Amino acid sequence: MTRKILALEAVALAFTALTLWGIAVHGYVGFFEVLLSSAAGIVVLTDLVIALSLVLFWMWEDSRERALPFWPYALVTFGFGSLGALSYLVHREVRARWAHGAFEKQPA
Repeated sequence: MTRKILALEAVALAFTALTLWGIAVHGYVGFFEVLLSSAAGIVVLTDLVIALSLVLFWMWEDSRERALPFWPYALVTFGFGSLGALSYLVHREVRARWAHGAFEKQPA
């Protein structure tokens, strides 16, 4: 594995844990209720929607160019935010490494 893939996986794993903690504390719907209960939360949620929309547009084009699936990652992004984009990036990097034969077993 490359450092890039390991870093992406570490961030995805840490964000998954953070997301699960937030959902455990507030519930899935309660998570959004908390965000929408203050002006600061509304700003953060709006910023997140804008940023993830830009990522989804990029991911759509990139997935078409690289013949990678888009919809599974888009659905995860809609449901769990950046986790979908991070998962796509891990898939993208692993696929690129496979395409270049980087994961083939080295001779002994």
